[in-house]
Formats: sequence, structure tokens, C-alpha cells
Amino acid sequence: MKSIFLLRWIAAYDIAILIRYGRGMVTITRIETILVDVPTIRPHVLAMATMHRQTLCIVRIHCGDGVTGVGEATTIGGLSYGPESPEGIKLVIDSYFAPILESCDAARPAEAMARLGRHIVGNHFAKCAIETALLDAQGKRVGLPVSELLGGRRRDRLPVLWTLASGDTDKDIAEAERMIATRRHNAFKLKIGKRPVAEDVAHVGAIKKALGDRASVRVDVNMAWSETTARTGIDMLADIGCDLVEQPIIRHNRAGMARLAARARIPIMADEALTGPAAAYDYASHAAADVFAVKIEQSGGLFAAKEVQAIAAAAGIALYGGTMLEAAVGTVASAHVFATFAQIDFGTELFGPLLLTEEILEEPLVYEDFTLLVPDGPGLGVSLDEDRIAHFRRDAASATISIPSLPSSQAV
Repeated sequence: MKSIFLLRWIAAYDIAILIRYGRGMVTITRIETILVDVPTIRPHVLAMATMHRQTLCIVRIHCGDGVTGVGEATTIGGLSYGPESPEGIKLVIDSYFAPILESCDAARPAEAMARLGRHIVGNHFAKCAIETALLDAQGKRVGLPVSELLGGRRRDRLPVLWTLASGDTDKDIAEAERMIATRRHNAFKLKIGKRPVAEDVAHVGAIKKALGDRASVRVDVNMAWSETTARTGIDMLADIGCDLVEQPIIRHNRAGMARLAARARIPIMADEALTGPAAAYDYASHAAADVFAVKIEQSGGLFAAKEVQAIAAAAGIALYGGTMLEAAVGTVASAHVFATFAQIDFGTELFGPLLLTEEILEEPLVYEDFTLLVPDGPGLGVSLDEDRIAHFRRDAASATISIPSLPSSQAV
């Protein structure tokens, strides 16, 4: 096995040398962006929105050597979670990213991303989709999984939790029981923050009591509480056996997060506040969280997510593999990153594809024994089901999903 792996590395090195010095630079001939709307299996209730579908911005980078790389940018509830939306991501890639990338070498993803960084401020989700596509293409080009381009994977499987977000206690308990029985998930996160604290805690407590020691139960407040409310809520959650509280207060109140983390009896996790390595360093240096939720899109890309992980490791902060509820492409990209982490203390949340009614890959991802199997083929190791993509793309003649603006009844 070691000799085979060594031969793969030698072959990859030879191909890279050929690309750089035999054939010159690999041009980027076309960047394709499409919007794909996929229904969810049930309404997904968060503090800031209720999702009935997920909109994906799928990116394809076509290269002069015939290789095509695929990336994905996905947000939660359009613009209700953050400053980027799938529609905006498509626009900025088409209008601003593409002209810059036309002169870049596709075989040098880091150099291309550095050039984008010099000319374009922010737009982390869009940059992540581009970097994913470039790394997918490079992995295919040299015959290696993306995880090996990121430093090498340490594991082939990742523990994956499931979010119980119907808002109905009995439905959530029944859903959790099915997940445990089928060995798909044995850790659960509950979205709270829309109801009064006492009602939310009673909801969480009933689920924890029903599941007992068979499952871990955590909560995500999505910044819905004030600091004073959070103090009360966190104490109450600790009393009922909750294992983790995610981003209880607004992202910019770092001092408040530090005060909560210092007094809480259960771990406090930063999520929305972590907008890249600089934010991670700020939170780490002020002891403002016990756990970091690492997200490749929110961090600004796969390598940026690795930097967030390195900062957490240096500061002794626990790690959790987060999600923007990406579909399969973004989920696989995240999995390749998280597979390289030395520790991933609280598992991952890479269940995005399972929340959708439709499969967009030729071969579905493998979820079994409470884990996700990380693909080991070249690049991302997956292929899109082009017929499905063609059917659900927003501009397709066969599109059947209405695309209204987010109604006021869905926002808080």
C-alpha cells in the first residue's frame, strides 16, 4: 500500500513538472456559474429564517488542458444569515472574478487566489467556490484527492450530527429515534432562539430526556439572545444536560462572548463571529470561545479554514466542522479540509445533502455508522449528475420551483 501511495506522489510530481515546464501555463478558458434550486425534505427552522429550499451557486472552471473543476457557494436563507447570497455570488464571479482569472494559471491555485485577494475585498463565499473548483481541477490533473493537496488527510471518516429543526418536540424526538436506529446520527443540534427561553429549554430538555445517554444534544441560538438572556439560558441548558451552546449572542460582541465563556458550565462555540483567520485570532487571543465552528465558506476558502484550525490548535480551542448547509459539492470540499485536522473534538455538521429532496451527484455520498465517508478519488472525488443539475437549474425550461423573495413571515 505504501509503495502504491509513493508511486502516486511521484506521478503527481512528474505531471506537475510537465505542466509547469513542458506545456507552460494552464489557461482558464471559461468560468461557468449557475443557480440551482433544490427543495428541502421539511421546513428547516432557524432563528433568522425558515428554509423550504436551498439555492446553490454551482461553479465550473474549464481549463485549457481539458480539465474542469467544480465548486459550490451556498448561503442560508438568501441574505438573512450574512452579506452574501447565491444570486450575488453569481453576479460577482461573472462580473469581477472572471476577468481577473482569465490571466491566471489554473495549475497554480494559490497564486490565482492571491491575485483575487489583491483585487477583490471580502466575498468569502464566492472566493471559496472558486478555490474549490481550482483545487478540484488540480487534484484531477495530478491524480490526488483535495485532502492531499491540503497537507494530507488523517482520517477517512468524519462523525456527522443532524439538526432537529422542525420546532415540534414530538416530531424532533421521533426523527432523532429514526436516526439512531438506522445508525445515521447519534449527535443532534437543535435550532432555538425564536421562542421564549423557558419554552426553548423545555423543548431541548424533553428531547434530551427521551434520548438519554444514547445521543449528544447541542443547541444553536444563531445570535438570537442578548447577553443577559444568554446567561440565564446557558445555566438552564447546563441543568438539563445540553453539551454545547453555539453563538448565543450577536457576532460583534466578542467581549460578551468572552464573559459568557468564562462563567459557563458547558462549552460555548463561536460560529457567525468566525469570518476568517483574523477573526479567529481575535477570538482566541481574548478567550471568547471554548470551541470554533470552522466553515470553509465563512473562512474565505479551504486554505483559510486550515488557518482557522491552526489558530485554534495553538490556543487550545476545540474544533467542530461546520456547514452553511451546502449541497454535495460544498460538503465534500469541507470534508476534505476536516479530514486533515489533527483533532475534531465535536465532530462535524456535514449533513447538508441529506436535507435535500434530490441527489445532485452521480454517486451519492456514503453516510453510515454515524459518519460520512470522505471520497478518495482525484480532486473532490465526486461527479455531478448533469441531468439533475439541468432540471433544477433556475433558468431551465423544466424548472418547477417558484423563486419568491424571502417572505416576511419567514424572517425574525
